[in-house]
Amino acid sequence: MTYTLVTANRNYSSWSLRPWLLMRALGIVFADRIEPFEGAENYTAFRAFSPTGQVPVLIDGQRTVWDSLGIAMYLAERHPGVWPDDEAARAWAMCAVAEMHGGFAALRSERTMNVGVRVDPKPGSARLERDVARLVELWGEGVSRFGGPWLAGERFSAVDAFFAPVAFRVRTYGIDVGPAGAAWVDTVLAHPAVRDWEAQALAETWRDPDHEAELLECGGVTADHRAKG
Repeated sequence: MTYTLVTANRNYSSWSLRPWLLMRALGIVFADRIEPFEGAENYTAFRAFSPTGQVPVLIDGQRTVWDSLGIAMYLAERHPGVWPDDEAARAWAMCAVAEMHGGFAALRSERTMNVGVRVDPKPGSARLERDVARLVELWGEGVSRFGGPWLAGERFSAVDAFFAPVAFRVRTYGIDVGPAGAAWVDTVLAHPAVRDWEAQALAETWRDPDHEAELLECGGVTADHRAKG
């Protein structure tokens, strides 16, 4: 079985991080193909390999699997460990993943992902405050119910992969997610695969103007650890 996972820039692509991290953490072997964001032409260029013109995309022989959630579900049918073994933890993890996939819109737009920078954020909207409050509640619930250190128990699973981009956002913008949330953020950022993703992000020299403009809408950059082109 040979997979190819198509992803985009390490600094920006939160959707790409999810299946990439899940596969790396579970030891699922894949060819790693990066297609950098190129501004307004993304859709046209990405349509050559993605039915939605977006990443990530998993290629399994003649089969194309798109969307981070679709990929996770596909892998779960073929590999152990995507979801927790415990039934209660598995149900909770599936709901949390679905909530992350379809929600937290203010967090996405007002605290965009950029791994290599640190930002003094502009004041957030009431919707952002609600998103952060829900993160604190959700992460605290997972860690307390299932014992940690991961969100659904003692073992990394898909729910950790889906919230990993938020861990980078917490660090970038200094978001207060409470003691349980902060402990989980430290745990996931220390994972070897996450550290590898971060190292690749810091080594990137290309910049996407649209993503850089979105970052400046979120606040002022206080540190930029990315390699210079």
